[in-house]
Amino acid sequence: MYRTVEQTRTDDDGYYPRRDSAWVGWIWFGAVMMILVGLFTVVNGLVALFQDEYYTVTAGRLLVFDLTGWGWLHLIVGIVVTLAGFALFTGAIWARVAAVVLAGINALTQLAFLPAYPVWSIIAIVLDVVVIWAVVVYGREVA
Repeated sequence: MYRTVEQTRTDDDGYYPRRDSAWVGWIWFGAVMMILVGLFTVVNGLVALFQDEYYTVTAGRLLVFDLTGWGWLHLIVGIVVTLAGFALFTGAIWARVAAVVLAGINALTQLAFLPAYPVWSIIAIVLDVVVIWAVVVYGREVA
């Protein structure tokens, strides 16, 4: 049964009526931001794959991969983050957990990509942190 503080009575079937608070908007905001960050990460990956001269990186400044490797990683992470953003609209617990984990993973990949594209990487990290905050603090509102 679901109950919020302002509810004092039950319906005929014994369940408390569901009332969403204004904080549900933060979950929707987090979902939209995840979709946008995921799509931007996909574009970031496609640019790294097909137009790698767009990024100016001196030799040895990128961690682990070259630009092609980071392009593939950003493409895959971006697609999965976008799908998790759409799943977050359902309010399911698994979608909220996936959103937090994937936003964290995306923030880490952006941190590693910082030497190649610092402005966007910092913006994406900030948006990922906002998504994590919205889902963790207000995720219970949509359960």
